[in-house]
Amino acid sequence: MKPLRKLLTNIKPNFEKGGKLEKFYPAFDAFETFLFVPDHTTASKGAHVRDSIDLKRTMILVVLSLIPCLLFGMWNVGYQHHQALGIIDASLLDNFFFGAIKVLPLVVVSYVAGLSTEFIFAIIRKHTINEGFLVSGMLIPLIMPVDVPLWMVAVSTIFAVIIGKEVFGGTGMNILNPALTARAFLFFAYPTKMSGDEVWINTSLEKGQTLVDGYSGATALGNAAAGLADKIPRTMDAFIGAIPGSIGETSTIACLIGAAILLYTGIGCWRIMSSVFVGGFLMALIFNLFGLNTLMQITPLHHLVLGGFAFGAIFMATDPVSATQTNTGKYIYGFLIGMFAILFRVFNPAYPEGMMLSILFMNVMAPLIDHYIVAANIKRRLKRVKPIQNQNA
Repeated sequence: MKPLRKLLTNIKPNFEKGGKLEKFYPAFDAFETFLFVPDHTTASKGAHVRDSIDLKRTMILVVLSLIPCLLFGMWNVGYQHHQALGIIDASLLDNFFFGAIKVLPLVVVSYVAGLSTEFIFAIIRKHTINEGFLVSGMLIPLIMPVDVPLWMVAVSTIFAVIIGKEVFGGTGMNILNPALTARAFLFFAYPTKMSGDEVWINTSLEKGQTLVDGYSGATALGNAAAGLADKIPRTMDAFIGAIPGSIGETSTIACLIGAAILLYTGIGCWRIMSSVFVGGFLMALIFNLFGLNTLMQITPLHHLVLGGFAFGAIFMATDPVSATQTNTGKYIYGFLIGMFAILFRVFNPAYPEGMMLSILFMNVMAPLIDHYIVAANIKRRLKRVKPIQNQNA
């Protein structure tokens, strides 16, 4: 790494004030601080929070926690493709390589479109590159169907960066989760690519290949919303994740591995994660008492492993910017996300997933929750002050 460090040091004056490439300093700074820990510190005077890890390193750890979902998603894309063609003896490598060919272009397009937009805004505003897109760039393709056109991924990513982040001031200022903003844009702008059937499984055919008779590429929740109880995968199958769905959301096991990484490193919020699952479990349990339709009859545990519930609880709801900031508020925030996710699933047959809408709705409500939590704390402490004042008098 020493030769690379020396190279960056030699060309750095060209990007600093007065240099030929001064306008592109944000792009250089982003690349340099991505490779090496910044050599600047906080001010020498005053109280500052100091830690051994900076924002880029935090974002990289989150990306690493998403790798299990990415790898499983690649395998599952190939597995679902071969199953649709009736090829039941495809090897693990055959499934994985086919999936990688389909998934990696989505990841590349997401990062290129998003980072290019970030660079443009950084150059215009003359500030450093926001590191938050390191995570958003990975999340966006993982919550997309495999057959979504690349240009749609680019458009939705650019929309998410501009409308979901930059209009609010960039990373740390957004009120909505950027990745879910991209998915919401795609869902409402191009609904056939997010609520259709075969789009969830790649069905590209080579010469001489045909789809299996009776094949359906609908998701488990899509089948449940249509009342097709016999086509809903078993709880264990859904837990493993070898079912149709978004690229990275189907495997609860992969999500839990990511959760373990986040919790071990202290980055993930266990309060939000646990309360989302509790809220979803209790709401599903209540609906079980009525059982008026197929979705109401699904057991609480089954609900938690279907669709993107686990993925949303672990990677989306815990976004430190758009979530609540108070500890008590995190319990309330997470509980309501889980509750509304199941509620939307049951009563919104046009979009049975529910997790996206639930998290985005609670993103908007998060500041209000924190406001009342802080107000209640202030009121309680003021009550403690009055007896002390009376005693002193």
